[in-house]
Amino acid sequence: MNGTVYMVPVTMGESSVENVIPSGVISNVVRLRYFIVENTRTARRFLRAVDKTFPIDDSVFFELNKHTKPDEIEHFMQPLYNGNNIGVMSEAGVPGVADPGALIVEYAHSKGIKVVPYVGPSSILMSLMASGLNGQNFAFNGYLPVKGGERVKSLKHLEKRSLTENQSQLFIETPYRNNALVDDIINACMPETRLCIAADISLDTEYIVTMPVRLWKKNKPDLNKRPAIFIIQA
Repeated sequence: MNGTVYMVPVTMGESSVENVIPSGVISNVVRLRYFIVENTRTARRFLRAVDKTFPIDDSVFFELNKHTKPDEIEHFMQPLYNGNNIGVMSEAGVPGVADPGALIVEYAHSKGIKVVPYVGPSSILMSLMASGLNGQNFAFNGYLPVKGGERVKSLKHLEKRSLTENQSQLFIETPYRNNALVDDIINACMPETRLCIAADISLDTEYIVTMPVRLWKKNKPDLNKRPAIFIIQA
Protein backbone atom coordinates (compact mmCIF):
# COMPACT_ATOMS: atom_id res chain seq x y z
CA MET A 1 0.00 0.00 0.00
CA ASN A 2 1.25 3.46 -0.87
CA GLY A 3 2.05 5.98 1.80
CA THR A 4 0.25 9.30 2.29
CA VAL A 5 1.33 12.85 1.51
CA TYR A 6 0.78 15.13 4.51
CA MET A 7 0.71 18.88 4.00
CA VAL A 8 2.48 20.14 7.11
CA PRO A 9 2.05 23.75 8.28
CA VAL A 10 4.99 25.52 9.92
CA THR A 11 5.31 28.69 11.94
CA MET A 12 5.56 32.06 10.19
CA GLY A 13 8.75 33.34 11.76
CA GLU A 14 9.74 32.95 15.39
CA SER A 15 6.25 32.50 16.83
CA SER A 16 5.80 29.70 19.37
CA VAL A 17 4.70 26.40 17.86
CA GLU A 18 2.01 25.74 20.46
CA ASN A 19 0.27 29.03 19.63
CA VAL A 20 -0.21 28.32 15.92
CA ILE A 21 0.03 24.55 15.33
CA PRO A 22 -2.61 22.21 16.89
CA SER A 23 -1.20 19.60 19.28
CA GLY A 24 -2.80 16.81 17.25
CA VAL A 25 -0.90 17.94 14.17
CA ILE A 26 2.36 18.06 16.10
CA SER A 27 1.92 14.52 17.42
CA ASN A 28 1.45 13.25 13.86
CA VAL A 29 4.29 15.25 12.32
CA VAL A 30 6.90 13.86 14.73
CA ARG A 31 6.16 10.37 13.38
CA LEU A 32 7.24 11.32 9.85
CA ARG A 33 10.74 10.55 8.60
CA TYR A 34 10.52 11.70 4.96
CA PHE A 35 10.03 15.34 4.05
CA ILE A 36 9.78 17.41 0.87
CA VAL A 37 10.66 20.95 1.89
CA GLU A 38 11.29 24.36 0.42
CA ASN A 39 14.34 24.89 2.63
CA THR A 40 16.05 22.07 4.54
CA ARG A 41 17.57 24.35 7.17
CA THR A 42 14.21 25.96 7.97
CA ALA A 43 12.49 22.57 8.09
CA ARG A 44 15.06 21.10 10.46
CA ARG A 45 14.80 24.12 12.75
CA PHE A 46 11.00 23.80 12.83
CA LEU A 47 11.15 20.09 13.69
CA ARG A 48 13.57 20.82 16.52
CA ALA A 49 11.18 23.46 17.82
CA VAL A 50 8.35 20.93 17.69
CA ASP A 51 10.37 18.27 19.51
CA LYS A 52 13.90 18.81 20.82
CA THR A 53 14.52 15.06 20.55
CA PHE A 54 13.31 14.74 16.96
CA PRO A 55 15.69 12.36 15.09
CA ILE A 56 16.90 14.78 12.42
CA ASP A 57 19.79 12.53 11.39
CA ASP A 58 17.43 9.60 10.80
CA SER A 59 15.18 11.66 8.54
CA VAL A 60 15.40 12.31 4.80
CA PHE A 61 14.85 15.76 3.30
CA PHE A 62 14.24 16.53 -0.38
CA GLU A 63 14.38 20.19 -1.42
CA LEU A 64 11.65 21.51 -3.72
CA ASN A 65 12.25 25.03 -4.99
CA LYS A 66 12.78 27.01 -8.18
CA HIS A 67 15.93 25.00 -8.92
CA THR A 68 14.17 21.62 -8.78
CA LYS A 69 13.90 19.83 -12.12
CA PRO A 70 10.56 18.16 -13.05
CA ASP A 71 12.07 14.67 -13.17
CA GLU A 72 13.31 15.03 -9.57
CA ILE A 73 9.75 15.05 -8.24
CA GLU A 74 9.26 11.40 -9.15
CA HIS A 75 12.43 10.58 -7.21
CA PHE A 76 11.15 12.51 -4.19
CA MET A 77 7.98 10.41 -4.19
CA GLN A 78 9.67 6.99 -4.22
CA PRO A 79 9.38 6.41 -0.43
CA LEU A 80 5.59 6.49 -0.84
CA TYR A 81 5.68 3.36 -2.96
CA ASN A 82 7.37 1.52 -0.10
CA GLY A 83 4.54 2.48 2.27
CA ASN A 84 6.29 5.46 3.86
CA ASN A 85 4.43 8.70 4.53
CA ILE A 86 5.89 12.02 3.39
CA GLY A 87 5.45 15.48 4.90
CA VAL A 88 5.48 18.53 2.62
CA MET A 89 6.62 21.79 4.23
CA SER A 90 6.81 25.37 3.01
CA GLU A 91 9.39 27.80 4.35
CA ALA A 92 6.59 29.53 6.28
CA GLY A 93 2.88 28.92 6.82
CA VAL A 94 0.94 26.29 4.90
CA PRO A 95 2.42 24.41 1.93
CA GLY A 96 0.85 24.26 -1.51
CA VAL A 97 -0.59 27.79 -1.40
CA ALA A 98 1.64 30.34 -3.16
CA ASP A 99 4.26 27.64 -2.72
CA PRO A 100 5.94 24.98 -4.92
CA GLY A 101 4.41 22.22 -2.78
CA ALA A 102 1.44 22.31 -5.16
CA LEU A 103 3.60 20.37 -7.65
CA ILE A 104 3.84 17.47 -5.21
CA VAL A 105 0.10 17.44 -4.67
CA GLU A 106 -0.54 17.51 -8.41
CA TYR A 107 1.76 14.53 -8.88
CA ALA A 108 0.19 12.63 -5.97
CA HIS A 109 -3.32 13.02 -7.37
CA SER A 110 -2.15 11.87 -10.80
CA LYS A 111 -0.87 8.65 -9.19
CA GLY A 112 -3.87 8.07 -6.93
CA ILE A 113 -1.86 8.84 -3.77
CA LYS A 114 -3.81 10.20 -0.81
CA VAL A 115 -3.15 13.81 0.26
CA VAL A 116 -4.03 15.04 3.76
CA PRO A 117 -3.89 18.77 4.65
CA TYR A 118 -3.07 19.61 8.27
CA VAL A 119 -4.47 22.68 10.00
CA GLY A 120 -2.07 25.57 10.50
CA PRO A 121 -1.38 29.29 9.97
CA SER A 122 -2.17 30.80 6.57
CA SER A 123 -1.12 34.43 6.16
CA ILE A 124 -3.60 34.81 3.30
CA LEU A 125 -6.63 33.76 5.34
CA MET A 126 -5.47 35.36 8.58
CA SER A 127 -4.91 38.75 6.94
CA LEU A 128 -8.33 38.57 5.30
CA MET A 129 -9.97 37.54 8.58
CA ALA A 130 -8.58 40.62 10.31
CA SER A 131 -8.99 43.10 7.45
CA GLY A 132 -12.71 43.86 7.60
CA LEU A 133 -12.76 43.59 3.80
CA ASN A 134 -14.87 41.25 1.69
CA GLY A 135 -14.24 37.67 2.77
CA GLN A 136 -17.07 36.31 0.61
CA ASN A 137 -15.42 37.25 -2.68
CA PHE A 138 -11.66 37.66 -2.88
CA ALA A 139 -8.66 36.87 -5.08
CA PHE A 140 -5.04 36.20 -4.24
CA ASN A 141 -2.79 37.62 -6.97
CA GLY A 142 0.66 36.66 -5.72
CA TYR A 143 3.48 39.01 -6.65
CA LEU A 144 2.83 42.13 -8.71
CA PRO A 145 5.28 43.25 -11.43
CA VAL A 146 8.57 44.61 -10.13
CA LYS A 147 8.91 47.52 -12.58
CA GLY A 148 7.18 50.65 -11.33
CA GLY A 149 5.15 51.42 -14.43
CA GLU A 150 3.91 47.86 -14.83
CA ARG A 151 3.12 47.61 -11.13
CA VAL A 152 1.06 50.81 -11.15
CA LYS A 153 -0.85 49.49 -14.16
CA SER A 154 -1.49 46.23 -12.31
CA LEU A 155 -2.67 48.07 -9.19
CA LYS A 156 -5.14 50.12 -11.20
CA HIS A 157 -6.42 46.94 -12.85
CA LEU A 158 -6.93 45.23 -9.48
CA GLU A 159 -8.65 48.30 -8.06
CA LYS A 160 -11.04 48.39 -11.03
CA ARG A 161 -11.73 44.68 -10.67
CA SER A 162 -12.39 45.15 -6.95
CA LEU A 163 -14.88 47.89 -7.71
CA THR A 164 -16.76 46.13 -10.50
CA GLU A 165 -16.83 42.68 -8.85
CA ASN A 166 -16.99 43.76 -5.18
CA GLN A 167 -13.92 41.62 -4.66
CA SER A 168 -11.05 41.99 -2.19
CA GLN A 169 -7.69 41.85 -3.98
CA LEU A 170 -4.76 40.32 -2.09
CA PHE A 171 -1.12 40.47 -3.15
CA ILE A 172 2.40 40.24 -1.74
CA GLU A 173 5.87 41.59 -2.36
CA THR A 174 9.44 40.63 -1.54
CA PRO A 175 9.91 42.10 1.97
CA TYR A 176 12.72 44.50 1.05
CA ARG A 177 10.46 46.08 -1.62
CA ASN A 178 7.43 46.52 0.65
CA ASN A 179 7.91 50.24 1.26
CA ALA A 180 8.15 50.97 -2.45
CA LEU A 181 4.95 49.00 -3.04
CA VAL A 182 3.09 51.02 -0.40
CA ASP A 183 4.16 54.23 -2.13
CA ASP A 184 2.86 52.91 -5.45
CA ILE A 185 -0.46 51.90 -3.90
CA ILE A 186 -0.91 55.36 -2.40
CA ASN A 187 -0.09 57.06 -5.70
CA ALA A 188 -2.05 54.70 -7.97
CA CYS A 189 -5.26 54.02 -6.07
CA MET A 190 -8.27 56.25 -5.41
CA PRO A 191 -8.29 58.09 -2.06
CA GLU A 192 -11.28 56.15 -0.69
CA THR A 193 -10.07 52.70 -1.73
CA ARG A 194 -9.50 50.73 1.45
CA LEU A 195 -6.06 49.26 2.01
CA CYS A 196 -5.21 46.64 4.60
CA ILE A 197 -1.57 46.10 5.48
CA ALA A 198 -0.94 42.90 7.44
CA ALA A 199 2.68 42.36 8.50
CA ASP A 200 4.44 39.87 10.79
CA ILE A 201 1.27 37.81 11.13
CA SER A 202 1.24 35.62 14.28
CA LEU A 203 4.45 37.22 15.58
CA ASP A 204 4.84 39.51 18.61
CA THR A 205 5.33 42.42 16.18
CA GLU A 206 2.11 41.67 14.28
CA TYR A 207 0.64 44.73 12.55
CA ILE A 208 -2.78 44.65 10.83
CA VAL A 209 -4.48 47.94 9.94
CA THR A 210 -7.18 48.83 7.39
CA MET A 211 -8.05 52.38 6.33
CA PRO A 212 -8.62 54.46 3.17
CA VAL A 213 -5.60 55.09 0.96
CA ARG A 214 -5.75 58.83 1.66
CA LEU A 215 -5.07 58.18 5.36
CA TRP A 216 -2.07 55.98 4.71
CA LYS A 217 -0.12 58.92 3.26
CA LYS A 218 0.66 60.22 6.74
CA ASN A 219 0.64 56.86 8.53
CA LYS A 220 3.02 54.69 6.54
CA PRO A 221 4.67 51.96 8.65
CA ASP A 222 8.21 50.84 7.97
CA LEU A 223 7.74 47.43 6.35
CA ASN A 224 11.29 46.87 5.19
CA LYS A 225 12.17 43.17 5.45
CA ARG A 226 8.88 42.37 7.21
CA PRO A 227 6.72 39.65 5.61
CA ALA A 228 3.45 41.34 4.64
CA ILE A 229 0.21 40.88 2.73
CA PHE A 230 -1.66 43.76 1.12
CA ILE A 231 -5.41 43.87 0.45
CA ILE A 232 -7.31 46.54 -1.44
CA GLN A 233 -11.04 46.98 -1.91
CA ALA A 234 -12.58 49.89 -3.78
